[in-house]
Amino acid sequence: MIAEILAVGTELLMGQIANTNAQYLSTRMAEIGVSVYHHTVVGDNLDRAKAALSLAKERGADIVLISGGLGPTQDDITRDVVASCLGKSMNISDEIVEHIRSLFTYRGREMPENNKRQAMVIEGATVLENPRGTAPGQYVAGDGVHYFLLPGPPTELKPMYEEQVLPILRRLQGEENLVFASRYLRTYGIGESAMEIKIQDIVDSQTNPTVAPYASEGEAMIRLTASAATEAEAQALITPVETAIRERIGKYIYGVDDETLPVKVGKLLRAKGQTMATAESCTGGMIATMITDVPGCSDIFWGSVVSYHNDVKHGVLGVEESVLREHGAVSSQCARQMAEGARRTTGADWAVSVTGIAGPGGGTKEKPVGLVFVGVAGPNGTTVEEYHLRGDRHQFRLRTAKVALYDLMQRIQNDSER
Repeated sequence: MIAEILAVGTELLMGQIANTNAQYLSTRMAEIGVSVYHHTVVGDNLDRAKAALSLAKERGADIVLISGGLGPTQDDITRDVVASCLGKSMNISDEIVEHIRSLFTYRGREMPENNKRQAMVIEGATVLENPRGTAPGQYVAGDGVHYFLLPGPPTELKPMYEEQVLPILRRLQGEENLVFASRYLRTYGIGESAMEIKIQDIVDSQTNPTVAPYASEGEAMIRLTASAATEAEAQALITPVETAIRERIGKYIYGVDDETLPVKVGKLLRAKGQTMATAESCTGGMIATMITDVPGCSDIFWGSVVSYHNDVKHGVLGVEESVLREHGAVSSQCARQMAEGARRTTGADWAVSVTGIAGPGGGTKEKPVGLVFVGVAGPNGTTVEEYHLRGDRHQFRLRTAKVALYDLMQRIQNDSER
């Protein structure tokens, strides 16, 4: 099946909001073997949105996923656009009105009259419930195309897709007697181009499963997707190809599917009954954020000290003044004492520290922008690694956070003193 993703909202065209929904939906489509051929973003304009839907049909889309434009105001046009393109009427749902009204009542507010627009349902459509917001979604088919109208906020769109859209898509695929399975191999320490060279013949000979390398910020990923009569058969097709890839680049593969670096670190710590903490300077708490973004982290994460200023490095973490004076805050000596101080202060089994120069200014010939030291203190001692990372300030911080988690992961796995 072929899909297109249409995002509705002038704010997207103006760059006020990033179109992360398209990225999410494309990833999820790939997981079930649906090919996404086009992404389209259109403003809050009825004629241009209708033209975008007509073009998707002309290009042979079987599925059109539409995000945004389901709000209560006059410029929320998605319902009107789809109904018009399909030549269908719309009717208000009293049940949806009462649901929306109950949400406002719960917040101690009166429902504005224009919120009733969100209760307009396209003739023949299936309502996709939205317990997390006031905009319900809709699924309607017409002229051989399946349309899914989804809310714009990702916190509403993602669970709606998981809980209500995915089962419908599975049913549609069942009509074709095919089941799709995907596996993602997550790598660190090897770039996309170098990785592709090592597995080029596997990529070139792909049929079923398909093999696709992807670049991510500071790491790379390989997606394997197979189709078969059953999920077990699809997984069986993936296994030998995964084995062949692991024979080439296995030392770089750290996780599978949703096993990101913070998830992997958490799993390793739980398996050993251990805990961790962070001491962060240049990342400003980003490592702690990545760890706490994972549900259930409270059993392995003790806390963080964001020691941006030297007074905090010394006063809270116990970095010696002589180290700061003689070697500077960006030094292996400082990173070592930061990690040991965080471990001592929090009582965690492990602590990871980072100190570096994020830029764009502040660098010198001896200590250029991009220089960072990562310290890991654990039960069997402390290690410090020096890195030179590229990118703007945000990229530097993100790449630093990832390399720090990777270093911590390796130390936990090895659990030995260097």
